[in-house]
Amino acid sequence: MARTIPAAQLRTTVSGIIAAAGSAPQEAQTVADNLVLANLSGHDSHGVGMVPRYVDAVLEGGLKPNAGVAVKLDAGSLLALDGQRGYGQVVGEQAMGLAMQRAQETGSCVMALANAHHLGRIGHFAEMAVARGLVSIHFVNVQSRPVVAPFGGGDGRYGTNPFCVGIPLAGRPPFLLDFATSRVAQGKMRVAHNEGRQVEPGLLIDEKGRPTTNPGVVVVPQPGGLFGALLAFGEHKGYGMAVACELLGGALTGSGTWHRPADDRRAVINGMFTVVVDPGKLGTQASFEQEALAFVDWLKQSPPAPGSDGVLLAGEPERQARREREASGIAIDDQTWAEIVAAGAKVGARVA
Repeated sequence: MARTIPAAQLRTTVSGIIAAAGSAPQEAQTVADNLVLANLSGHDSHGVGMVPRYVDAVLEGGLKPNAGVAVKLDAGSLLALDGQRGYGQVVGEQAMGLAMQRAQETGSCVMALANAHHLGRIGHFAEMAVARGLVSIHFVNVQSRPVVAPFGGGDGRYGTNPFCVGIPLAGRPPFLLDFATSRVAQGKMRVAHNEGRQVEPGLLIDEKGRPTTNPGVVVVPQPGGLFGALLAFGEHKGYGMAVACELLGGALTGSGTWHRPADDRRAVINGMFTVVVDPGKLGTQASFEQEALAFVDWLKQSPPAPGSDGVLLAGEPERQARREREASGIAIDDQTWAEIVAAGAKVGARVA
C-alpha cells in the first residue's frame, strides 16, 4: 500500500526532520527541496526515502550538519574542494556555484570535490549548469557498503558510481544524461524491497553469486550476514565506466576509493570530478547551437519502433514526471513512510 502526499507537504515534513537532526533552517530546506525534487523527477531512489539513512548517519557522526565546502586549491580554472562530510545537497550546490562562476570567467573549470555526504541526484548539478548555458560533465564515486560486482566478479566491490552530462540546447529544454553505472540504482532496489516486489531478471546476484530477482539481497543481510550485489550495465563497458568514476571521482579528487571489507556504517561519502565549459568562450557557440539542434531534430524524425512512443532525449522522462507528480502528488509506500516516521522520532520530530 502507498499514500500520496503533495510535494509541498512532503518538503515541510522532511525539512522538519532534518532540522531536528541539527541542521540550520536554510540547510534543512535545501536538503528537503532536493530530495522532493528527486521524487518529482521520478527518481524515488534518491528522494525522501533517504531521510532515515541521513538521520542515522548524523547520529553516528558520519554526516556533519551545517558543514560547508572548504577550498583546498584555487588555481584559476582548477578548483580542489572538500565537502567536510556535509550534506551533499548543500556542499554540492556550493561547489557547483564556484565552478560555474570560474567557468564563466575563464571559459572552463575542472573542479574536484572530495568528502561530500550523499550528493543525491547528480542531474541536479548539471541542471544548475545548463541553466546558465554551460556544459557540465560529472564522474562520481560512492564510499559506502560496496554493492556492485565488477564484470566477471561474484560479489560487491564498489558503489553505483554515477555519471552525468548536461548540455544546453538553444531555446529548448536541455539534454541531461544522468545514470548509475550499475544496471539499476541501489535505491531502486530499496524501494522495490519496501514495496514487496521482485525485480526483473538480469539486475542482481545473490550472496553466493547466483542470479536472483529478490531486491532484498542488496538491502538486508542474507544468511550468514552476507549481501548480494548489483551488476554493471553494459557488461564490461559499464564496468569500465564505473572504474573511471572511482579513479576520477575518488582517487583524483582526494576523496578516496573503496578497498576494504564492508561495514554497516550509514554514511554515504561521494567524491565528484566535474568539468564545466562555457561554449560562449570556446568560440563555437553559434555552430554548437545550430548543430546540436539539427542533430536532435534528426533523431526525433526516426519513426517509432514497434511498441514504442518514439525517440526521447535524456531529461524528457524526468520533466514529464515532474509535471504529473506536481499535479497528482508523490506516492510513498507504507514501509518507507514508516521508516521516515521512525527517523523523525529518533531526533524528536513528530511526523503526522
